[in-house]
Amino acid sequence: MKRRVVITGMGTINPLGHNLEETWENVKKGVCGIDRITQIDTTDFTVKLAGEVKDFDPVNYIDKKEARKMDRYTQFAFIAAKEAFADSQIDMSQEDPYRCGTIISSGIGGLKTIEAEHERGQKRGFEKISPFFIPMSIANMAAGQIAIETGFKGVCTCVVTACASGNNAIGEAFHYIRDGYTEVMMCGGAEGCISEMGVGGFTAMKALNTTEDKDRASIPFDAERGGFVMGEGAGVLVLEELEHAKKRGAKIYGEIIGYGASCDAYHITAPDPEGAGGAACMTIALKDADIQPEQVGYINAHGTSTHLNDEGETKAIKKAFGDHAYKLMVSSTKSMTGHLLGGAGAVEAIITTMALKDGFIPATINYKVPDPACDLDIVPNEGRNVQVEIAASNSLGFGGHNACVVFKKWEA
Repeated sequence: MKRRVVITGMGTINPLGHNLEETWENVKKGVCGIDRITQIDTTDFTVKLAGEVKDFDPVNYIDKKEARKMDRYTQFAFIAAKEAFADSQIDMSQEDPYRCGTIISSGIGGLKTIEAEHERGQKRGFEKISPFFIPMSIANMAAGQIAIETGFKGVCTCVVTACASGNNAIGEAFHYIRDGYTEVMMCGGAEGCISEMGVGGFTAMKALNTTEDKDRASIPFDAERGGFVMGEGAGVLVLEELEHAKKRGAKIYGEIIGYGASCDAYHITAPDPEGAGGAACMTIALKDADIQPEQVGYINAHGTSTHLNDEGETKAIKKAFGDHAYKLMVSSTKSMTGHLLGGAGAVEAIITTMALKDGFIPATINYKVPDPACDLDIVPNEGRNVQVEIAASNSLGFGGHNACVVFKKWEA
């Protein structure tokens, strides 16, 4: 028998806020978190904008000595996890730590550390770089640091599937609990690579928007879209087996009921233009949830603001949902946050959960020019007060990775 899995804690730090409450308030207001890049000198860069975490100083959240041993992406993950863990009010003295696991993903990992230590090595010699270089830069260290902090001794791993990473982490954690391997899972994703190599690399492959108008930079489904905007931050959720959560009187935000994953097996960076892989992924998730397409009311789309993604995802939704696709609300909150890469799915899972909980569907902001190829209801510019019972969140990643998680409104 499949066990039910609920969300009992959430934490985030991202371009819209340093915590869950601030983030959700700004989502509801339709705030744009995109602005001029401050972490690097962009004088000689074509790209000038990103979704940075504003006014960030890690020592406001983490002991200064420990923060120095963490890459920026790990700092974000650690901060979000501390919030989620505190929010869940789990008492580890009452838990079997080997039944509590951690899956925290990153698409790239410690790129800023790699850049800084390479520069140091060139100047001082590579045997004089930081002894913390390796543990700071590897993509699994956020999961390791969080497990150390919480005392979770069960499975501890990191799914690396580019921009699908955060969603895959949540989906895999969901299955761990549902299928009886754990009772509690800390899961999500983080990214912090707004750096010379990060911005330069995505610019070189013509993936980023080059406008200097922050209100026309991340414009998913708009006919004038011309590339994504890099973002940074983290989202972490605490998932729990339903009876376990009830027994300890936990607050419940929502329920996860389905998860699907697939691969386009098409191209290293471009999605399948016909959306076959994305459609299959959503269909797998619906089957896993044991629901019909008509039961879904909202999709938090991957919606990156690239021509190929937005058109292909629209086709995928039509394939998976048939005529019901035109009755769905399908918004992209990347219009507010930019694209958090490996952290995107996790932050968007939190937003989707809050959308169901509060009966508010977020907008795709700064939308102006309709694209006939993206003709679904993208909730343009203004969010809606609408009660929805079931929602899905999509993530796609370089390499052809697709991940879809299905959420259900919690009714006590």
